[in-house]
Amino acid sequence: MSDKKYNMAEAPEGYVGEGFFATKLSSVVGLARANSMWPLPFATSCCGIEFMATMAATYDVARFGSERMSFSPRQADMLMVMGTISKKMAPILRQVYEQMAEPKWVIAVGACACSGGIFDTYSVLQGIDKVIPVDVYVPGCPPRPEQILDGVLRLQEIIKSESVNRRGTKEYDDLLNSYNINK
Repeated sequence: MSDKKYNMAEAPEGYVGEGFFATKLSSVVGLARANSMWPLPFATSCCGIEFMATMAATYDVARFGSERMSFSPRQADMLMVMGTISKKMAPILRQVYEQMAEPKWVIAVGACACSGGIFDTYSVLQGIDKVIPVDVYVPGCPPRPEQILDGVLRLQEIIKSESVNRRGTKEYDDLLNSYNINK
């Protein structure tokens, strides 16, 4: 036998006894959702290259439950927007977001996706939060793969603490209505 130490995921709070473990359903669902996200990369420029490095062997985002890249919005639950988004591209980005099934989360990667970056012009969208709600912002121009991984880990913490039916609440409906998105 080897003397290797393995890091195990922490179990949610619950009752432990001989041969059983009981906890809240929302804790188990949150843990499962957080560790099995299917990202949809929406990369338009240099931040996409950094994302490719994040997916490669050196950084390997698959270690954090994002093994399967999905290039279909209907099969993804985490939209990662990377790079400059022009105003002509904004309706397409919104359409991709609307095609995703609930629950869905968004990470804005890089200065351009977060705030338009250095491109303060009439043709560049000054942040994707003008057209879709964003859960996590990853700053940088372009951000390092470590920063992208940190953004994924921060999103996992949000997902773990989110209630199972938060997406059906009045507050969430009001958020979508503020973006003129119909469920």
